Amino acid sequence: MAGLELLSDEQFRADGRRPNEIRRVRCKMGVFKQADGSAYLEQGDTKVLAAVYGPHEAKSGKNKPMHDQAIVNCQYSMAVFSTTERKQRPRGDRKSTEIGQNLKQTFESAILTHLYPKSQINIYIEILQADGSNLAASINAATLALVDAGIPMKGLVCCCSAGNVDDTPLIDLNHVEESQGDLKLTIAMLPLTEQILMLNMNGRLHEERLEKVMSSAKNGCKEILKDLSQAVRDQQLDLVTGS
Repeated sequence: MAGLELLSDEQFRADGRRPNEIRRVRCKMGVFKQADGSAYLEQGDTKVLAAVYGPHEAKSGKNKPMHDQAIVNCQYSMAVFSTTERKQRPRGDRKSTEIGQNLKQTFESAILTHLYPKSQINIYIEILQADGSNLAASINAATLALVDAGIPMKGLVCCCSAGNVDDTPLIDLNHVEESQGDLKLTIAMLPLTEQILMLNMNGRLHEERLEKVMSSAKNGCKEILKDLSQAVRDQQLDLVTGS
């Protein structure tokens, strides 16, 4: 697909958004009573469930308990019905493992792990429907699940993808834009301090253009912060009112 088809002459994307617009975000916390924390998030047509267990005593295994901080474990998987391809998607495949590592890297930097020595925190992500920016949506959902579990963090972690079409940065990429664009970049950050916790990039781009794409992704994170903050406020209001 040519860049012209991803971005019209009037600077509209195929789904009607401007280049700097994120998709609609809908989210709810506390969707699983069995988990210590949980959240459901829709970012456009990408739909994610996140569950958090812990902190609890670290189990002996390949990850030995650490005397001065908690271990963060992350498992990412996609439901077999999450895409139009009806093929088996087993847990532990290469792509899922890679995304799980990105999640682990992000939240090891965000969680105040020193408060829970000799313990572990398990984060589980399930993609129910995939339409682009799966990693970003997973991190945003996991952030809400961790807040629901009452686990202290440096701040709300927000994540946004960005790409480049005809020298124009696009943020919060859908599946078509991910597949056909020149570049896919995903940034997880603490928007209030602008500390970058994770950066993942596929593709190549000139340094000057890359800076524009990164700046757009950061702005996307700040927009997503508004939605995640509202979800946290809604949950607190529900707790107060008992609804």
